Amino acid sequence: MQEKNEEIQKILKRLSIQKLNEMQLECAKSYEKDCDLLLTSPTGSGKTLAFLLPMLEQLDSEVNGVQVLILTPARELSLQIETVFKSMGTNFKVNCCYGGHPMSTEKNNLKNPPAVLVGTPGRIGDHIRRNNFDCSNIKTLILDEFDKALELGFQREMKEVTLSLPENIKKVLTSATNQIEIPEFAKLNSPIYLDFSPKTKPMALAQKKVISVEKDKLAALFNLVCHLDSQTSLVFCNHRDAVERIGKHFLNEGIQCDIFHGGLEQDEREKALLKFRNGSHNLLIVTDLASRGLDIPEIKNVIHYQLPRVEEAFVHRNGRTARMNAEGTSYLVLAEEENTPDFIPEDIEILELSDELPLPSQPAWETLYVSLGKKEKVNKIDIVGFFCRVGNLKKDELGKIDVLDHSTFVAVKRGLGEKLARRLNNDRIKKKKARIQISY
Repeated sequence: MQEKNEEIQKILKRLSIQKLNEMQLECAKSYEKDCDLLLTSPTGSGKTLAFLLPMLEQLDSEVNGVQVLILTPARELSLQIETVFKSMGTNFKVNCCYGGHPMSTEKNNLKNPPAVLVGTPGRIGDHIRRNNFDCSNIKTLILDEFDKALELGFQREMKEVTLSLPENIKKVLTSATNQIEIPEFAKLNSPIYLDFSPKTKPMALAQKKVISVEKDKLAALFNLVCHLDSQTSLVFCNHRDAVERIGKHFLNEGIQCDIFHGGLEQDEREKALLKFRNGSHNLLIVTDLASRGLDIPEIKNVIHYQLPRVEEAFVHRNGRTARMNAEGTSYLVLAEEENTPDFIPEDIEILELSDELPLPSQPAWETLYVSLGKKEKVNKIDIVGFFCRVGNLKKDELGKIDVLDHSTFVAVKRGLGEKLARRLNNDRIKKKKARIQISY
C-alpha cells in the first residue's frame, strides 16, 4: 500500500497536482471493486485523471497487447487523454486513433500495440474490422463523455466496438451530466453510480443580455466584444456557417480571434485551441463541439450568439465559465422580438452598450511555428534554450510551448514574432534545420 501511495504521489508531482479531489478519491475506491462504474461530474472537475490513475494499477507489464480501450466523442478529447497519460510518466505505451489522422501511421503504431488505446468510435471500429490490433487482452472499456458521443450519433459505432470486445470486461462510463440514459449495448454489471454533478447552479455565474435593435445581431455582438475588451471569451453558435461569418467579420475589423467547429481539419482545430490556451487569442468563436470535454483554460465570459435548443446544451456552454468557484458571466445576444426557450430566465439584467467603443486590446502573446517536434527528438528544454540563447529572449518574453509530433508552437510577447522569425528561420535546433514563421 505504501509503495502504491508513493507512486501516485510521484505521478501527481509530475502533473503539478498537490492532491486528488473528493470525486477522484471516490472514483479510485470504487474502481477497485469487481463491478462497472458510472461517473457523472462537471467538465473541468478532473474526470480524466479520476479514471486513469486507478486504471494504471490494472495494467500488466507482462502482457503484450491492448489492455484498456478508451472511446471519446471528439479527436481533441482523445488527444487530451493521451497527453495526460504520457505526462504521468509510466512505462506503458499509449496510442491515439481518430479520423483525419493517417490510417497508415496508426496501423504502423499498432504493430507494436500499446497497453492503452484511445480514440473515436468510428476510427477504432475501422481498426477492429481490419484486424489491426488484437482485442483479446482488453480488460477494461472506458466510454468517456459517452452521452455526448450518443448525442453526436456514434451509437452504431460504439455498439459495434463494444460487441467486438471480450465478455465480462470492466466498463467505466463518464458524463458531465446525470440526465442520461445508459445504452442497452453497454450491459453494465452491477454498476456503481457516482454522481458529482452540481445540485444547484453555481452562484459565481452572472447572467446578462444584450438586445440588438436589428434582426442581424452581428453589430450587437461586435459592441459586446469591444465592451469586454481583452477578457477571455467563447462565442457560441449553433451552425458552422455562423462561426465562419463572425470570425471573418471580426478579423476584417481588426479583432484578433479564431474559430473552432467540426468542419475544420484536425490541425486547424488543434492550432486554434493551442493559440487560445497560450494567450495569442482571447476570443474563440465555436459551435457546441467546444461546450465540454476539451482542455481549454478558465473562461471569463460565455456569449450565446445563437441560443441552444435544449437546456442541457445551455448548461454545458455556461459550464465553460465560473468553474471551480471562479467567477464568470454568461451573455445572451438577443434580437428585440426573439423568442427565448422556457429554460432561460426572463429577469436577466439588460446590458446597455455604447456604439462608440474602441477595439479590444491586442492579446499579450503571439505564436511562432517551428517545423520540428517530438519525432525529431526536440523537447521544451531544447526550444527554451534555442529562443533564449540564439533568439536573445528574456524569460518573461517566452510563453507557453506546445511540442507536437512534427511541429512546435511557441508563444512570444506580441511584437517580437516577425523579428524572431526573420532572424531565426532556417537556423538549427539540435543540428536540424528549422523553419520558423508566424503562425496565422
